[in-house]
Amino acid sequence: MSDENKPGEAAEIDAGVNPEAKAEETVTVEELIVRLEAEKADMNGQILRLLADLDNTRKRADRQVSEARIYAIEKFAADLLSVSDNLARALDALPESERGGLTDAGKNLLGGIEMTAKELNTALSRHGVVPVAADPGAPFDPNVHQAVAQIPSEQPSGTIAQLFQPGWRIGDRTLRAAMVAVSTGPAN
Repeated sequence: MSDENKPGEAAEIDAGVNPEAKAEETVTVEELIVRLEAEKADMNGQILRLLADLDNTRKRADRQVSEARIYAIEKFAADLLSVSDNLARALDALPESERGGLTDAGKNLLGGIEMTAKELNTALSRHGVVPVAADPGAPFDPNVHQAVAQIPSEQPSGTIAQLFQPGWRIGDRTLRAAMVAVSTGPAN
């Protein structure tokens, strides 16, 4: 109400300390400590969550880099599979019994096709592209085999009876499923 101060209050007011606040500070120091401890625990929890999130992000990035290395050539390799198929068909077109009767030029051509097919398969294998096992008698796996027919055969029922087109894998992924005929068991 008035600008007059009581003696002794001027020093405290000038220092910015309220005499009533001093009494409250001594009472609230424990409360302040409890509040700061709770805030510290909350911040420690936030730091732990951030560190866990950072670790998960690092692991995810490492996994993505690893997958990118493995699967980067997936589309290119898929395009080359038809080349491999055509080379195999060219080699299969000439029966073994007729290979001996070839001229020297024919033998050289056949040898070149065989070497090209072998080198292509080696290059694909070097980059993680491997053929799917689809030998007659092997169990049929719908994840890597595509059944195009069911035929009676000497193989047990539910196994591969005949391979029509080889399948390929890259890493854990099926690049192209093997086209097979599935056995229905021996004919009666």
